[in-house]
Amino acid sequence: MTKTLTQSQLLDAAQLLRDGKLVAFPTETVYGLGADATNDRAVAAIFEAKNRPSFNPLIVHLPDVAAAEAFVTFSDEARTLADAFWPGPMSLVLPLLGDAGISDLVTAGLDTVAIRVPANPLAQALLREVGLPIAAPSANPSGKISPTTAAHVLDGLSGRIAAVVDGGQCGVGLESSIFGGDPITLLRPGGISREAAEGALGRALAQGGGLAKPNAPGQLASHYAPDAGIRLNVEAKQDVAHLGFGTGTADLNLSPTGNLTEAAANLFSMLRNMDALTQAAGADHFTVAPIPQHGLGLAINDRLTRAAAPR
Repeated sequence: MTKTLTQSQLLDAAQLLRDGKLVAFPTETVYGLGADATNDRAVAAIFEAKNRPSFNPLIVHLPDVAAAEAFVTFSDEARTLADAFWPGPMSLVLPLLGDAGISDLVTAGLDTVAIRVPANPLAQALLREVGLPIAAPSANPSGKISPTTAAHVLDGLSGRIAAVVDGGQCGVGLESSIFGGDPITLLRPGGISREAAEGALGRALAQGGGLAKPNAPGQLASHYAPDAGIRLNVEAKQDVAHLGFGTGTADLNLSPTGNLTEAAANLFSMLRNMDALTQAAGADHFTVAPIPQHGLGLAINDRLTRAAAPR
């Protein structure tokens, strides 16, 4: 059975992680499925629980930059981004130190590793209590909609993991932005906008990464997918359920005021609800309104495109 732990039971959650068990916990982005990143068997259990492809690397979560320096080397640009956005919804893919002790399963055999310092107070407290690097992809079956509540975690992983720490609704609602390379490129859009990162670096950012052998999480063509199909960029409700943005008639609306921050926070929960509406209606797909391609809209469109991709 999967235990649901409260905020007052962080000591129990930390001990489970030290014992090599899987524990889901909240971050400001989505719930992560945590395991000791130095324990091969614990990391392998992540892939088994999620049915995740082993060539898809994981993000390692740490409480601060000082902790990260024990595992990776920072370039000047990476340091600039870390100073600007950590703790927060950003991951950096950095060169792995030779004696870091991170499992090869975490890095998918690469000589780099993705590192994140989450801002969520519960995540921070748990990481400090555990005292270990914690590998934590999103706490959902691979390719499915990411979880933003403890209930979402249990919907997909109940019975497959030891526990979930219930910290309520995630505030950002989209996975972290991922940056890496030297010079730095954008590997996955997310909770930190491209424009904000470009402002910190003082230059434009290219986009990198590949589908055949991902060098960061979240690069697979089909990802974040509901059971129902999705048609994107549909201006108005037609004969199937419609997920809106801004004004107009819709069954659900990511943000009636057209606020991209609100839309990002609502995205995964509303995709789940739209999936349920579609199945209840006996339809095979639902539609989604156009989302602007700037700020957090870049990350929202990235997730929607992958959710709508052929499976």
